[in-house]
Amino acid sequence: MNKLLPHHHLLICSILLSAFTVPTYAGELTVNVLDTAGAPIENAVVYAEPENISPLPIAPAIIEQRGKQFNPLVSVVQTGTDVTFPNFDSVRHHVYSFSPAKTFELKLYSGVPANPVRFDKAGTVVLGCNIHDNMLAFIQVVDTPYFAKTNKMGKATLSDLPNGNYTLKTWHYALAKEKDIFEAQLAVKGSQAATINLTLKPFLIPARK
Repeated sequence: MNKLLPHHHLLICSILLSAFTVPTYAGELTVNVLDTAGAPIENAVVYAEPENISPLPIAPAIIEQRGKQFNPLVSVVQTGTDVTFPNFDSVRHHVYSFSPAKTFELKLYSGVPANPVRFDKAGTVVLGCNIHDNMLAFIQVVDTPYFAKTNKMGKATLSDLPNGNYTLKTWHYALAKEKDIFEAQLAVKGSQAATINLTLKPFLIPARK
């Protein structure tokens, strides 16, 4: 029987700012995601959805299992991406998701599954292991090829943005609800670089075991 994925250890947070217009016209945009004390927030997903999207090649992605953990904890992929889940542990794992954006199961296995999983719908996918309750990871599936994830300094950079209008969005896995996504309007004209700061309410991220 599948075990329900535990969520009780996540401390819920919410967006401090709702929306604003970014006064920049940049081909490269750096976004600093901070809490109200000015501390950087890691693993926030930043992406720009263009008004008119041109198809670009979609690269496959990999989410490993090592030390009874998913690596990386947070992934961001474009809609239609094939993701492989290799298991490098000496024990077998049973990877699954009950998320509306993608429901699937990879029953007990070791090594590399025969086929990748295609994530063909935008949204948040929560991953778990039916054998190890402490294993947890997140995939944010986005309808755009322009995305990045903040590093330990809270910084994410979107490069080579074509001229045009975008909706800039920021998501983090400790948000109260999936729909609590920061949104801002972005106009790109020219090839200059620009930096903006986004502020989220403070929250605590539990250490991975």
